[in-house]
Amino acid sequence: MNQDKNKTTHFGYRDVPVKEKAGLVREVFDSVAGSYDLMNDLMSLGVHRAWKQDFAFRSGVMAGDSVLDLAGGTGDIAALMSKRVGTNGRVLLTDINESMLDVGRRRLEDRGIVSNVEFALVNAESLPFKDGEFDAVTIAFGLRNVTDKDAALREMYRVLKPRGRAMILEFSAVEAEPLKKIYDTWSFGVLPVLGKFIANDEASYRYLAESIRKHPPQEELAEMMRQAGFGEVGFRNLTGGIVAIHNGTRS
Repeated sequence: MNQDKNKTTHFGYRDVPVKEKAGLVREVFDSVAGSYDLMNDLMSLGVHRAWKQDFAFRSGVMAGDSVLDLAGGTGDIAALMSKRVGTNGRVLLTDINESMLDVGRRRLEDRGIVSNVEFALVNAESLPFKDGEFDAVTIAFGLRNVTDKDAALREMYRVLKPRGRAMILEFSAVEAEPLKKIYDTWSFGVLPVLGKFIANDEASYRYLAESIRKHPPQEELAEMMRQAGFGEVGFRNLTGGIVAIHNGTRS
């Protein structure tokens, strides 16, 4: 019991009690919710839009499918999936952070994307859905902020239908040598400064850069997916490994 009480995990480069991480992450996203899209543009120099398009294209989601989008944030992935599932399909946009979910709801409503998208406040580590409910589960730029990633992966597997597919888009380990130094300089030298002057929040932007470096690299995450039960696990690097798309199938 005492061991569990004293268990720690990473919050960026800091070690914090496991029970405190979700609250700290929530504070970060409460702070950046209004400028989240700008943040993604800064972190990726705008390339995140192309990454998300590629992610949706490779998802295999088809008309009539039911899609669970975890850590859906401001709704970019849900909007893309809404087009793919069509009028007979369903997209459930979820997030653990109410501020982010509110921004996502408003953005999709403003774009007229309302007929096949629903919203729910959800913890990815403990999903309130029945086994085998969804054809696909997606999570984009969210898994690295989850405290218990193994639990989240197991839950993703559980709620998928047989032959259903999990898709993960996440910042990853840069494998192209020429990019590494440039990327580190941008992440730790430039991004927090931009966060300070544009969003008045240097600390949150520094955490987000640190969280990327603490996230499991490509092969490690692929093995975690296998341990969660997924078959046909694979990944594809984009932009030299700055991000990777991971996929796995429920047997």
